[in-house]
Amino acid sequence: MLNWERLRVLATVAEHGSIGAAAAALHVTGPAVTQQIRKLEREAGTALVEPEGRGMRLTTVGWIVAEAADEAGGKIAAAEHALTELDGRAVGPLRIGALHSSFRLLLAPALHTLALRHPDIVPSARSGGGALDMIPLLLSHDLDAVIIENWSSLPVRMPPRVRLHPLVDHDVVLAVGSGHPLASHERITLSEVRGQAWAACPPGTDHHEAQLHIMRRHDIEVDVRFVADDFPTQMTIVAGGLAVSLAPRAAVEGFPGVRLLPVSPTVTRTIAVAIRGGLPSPAVTALVDALREVVQVLPGQTPASGIWPEPGR
Repeated sequence: MLNWERLRVLATVAEHGSIGAAAAALHVTGPAVTQQIRKLEREAGTALVEPEGRGMRLTTVGWIVAEAADEAGGKIAAAEHALTELDGRAVGPLRIGALHSSFRLLLAPALHTLALRHPDIVPSARSGGGALDMIPLLLSHDLDAVIIENWSSLPVRMPPRVRLHPLVDHDVVLAVGSGHPLASHERITLSEVRGQAWAACPPGTDHHEAQLHIMRRHDIEVDVRFVADDFPTQMTIVAGGLAVSLAPRAAVEGFPGVRLLPVSPTVTRTIAVAIRGGLPSPAVTALVDALREVVQVLPGQTPASGIWPEPGR
């Protein structure tokens, strides 16, 4: 009999394209993935992977088995969904990942709504740097939903098994100290911002990479001298005249000592909830609904257009 956990490992290799990428998604080592596949091959009585350069690829039989495992996973998820809907209630654990800024702005009030309306949901949440960190946790079933961002200057491509529910669009502005020479501008062209020290989120996060990408498109190499996980800390640095930063207006509006300048060309950030494909559980549906309500009542929020921008658009 074929072991289900080993089948799930093989399906993950098929989805991510390599042993290393599958290991990262499953939070295990590459040798551990290889060992599970070898055991599965012994159970199947045939080769499921074959050498390709310095790595491996699935054999024809491997692809057939992986697709069957993926279909089985979908049916199991549907069965779990049906079980939770037996009495029409949203119940059980709900594991959420969120950006640092979205945790405070959107998720916290949404969790309050869930506690009032769905007391049988048991939520847990963790903050993260962006899609690169959290989407693998979603696909490996370590998280049930993640709140991620998409910058129009560097759109994020989602794996096929991820469904997105855009929530809100934020204008991105250049934040400078109120005493900064650029503070007298009504609007700033990004090509004008040269020779500045910058504040940003850590390397690898969506904010950091998007900021570097858009400035490099204007032939400006960003000198990131101050790295902080959250926008309030960055704005403290900006207010002190030590750096400038590109930031979503909604995350930094009203910060004392900071002037926010509209930028040209326009840059936007879209916040969305990412969930796995298939039928969402009642708890996940309740979370998406609660987040949409938060967007409707928070001042200064623009509900998302419903479109997740593709690269180049």
